[in-house]
Amino acid sequence: MSYRGKLVFITGAARSGKSFFAEKMAKRLEEELGGEVTYIATCVPGDDEMRERVARHQARRPASWKTIEEPLNPVQVIKQLDKPRSIFLLDCLTLLVSNLILQPDIEPNEEQILEKISDLAQVGYESNAHVIIVSNEVGWGIVPGDPLSRLYRDIIGRANQKIASCADEVYVTIAGIPIELNALTKGM
Repeated sequence: MSYRGKLVFITGAARSGKSFFAEKMAKRLEEELGGEVTYIATCVPGDDEMRERVARHQARRPASWKTIEEPLNPVQVIKQLDKPRSIFLLDCLTLLVSNLILQPDIEPNEEQILEKISDLAQVGYESNAHVIIVSNEVGWGIVPGDPLSRLYRDIIGRANQKIASCADEVYVTIAGIPIELNALTKGM
């Protein structure tokens, strides 16, 4: 009998409690399953403020968690370390897409980036481990004034849809409160 973990997708606005909720979920799964948590960090801090944010995230994670910094290819990490009862927490999809768009000497290509996100969704869904992916909802505000920002907003929207369409559980966090979205559509 084969074992498949769950793919969980958590989205929401900035400072809505997404990462905190994802970390609580990973900790609960770690305790329930007796597995290990691998935190896949996609952030490449480019300034002091971002380094402070990263430090705050690191400080609240349990010391037992393994952290792997992988700004471009989290699929590789999941494939290499995949096993039943393990937990991957990828934080976050938004920065992953930003990293893919802003690769030096590579013209941003929406189709290629979304293909990588589709691969992530498929690998996350098929994984023996539980995979938790955190992202941001960035398209709820005004239309950005420049083409690169509009491209980023559009890719994130489509990337979020791709991950959510494969996920076993989908949550949005608002004011620190997680709301399970796919539970609202079951039976429709």
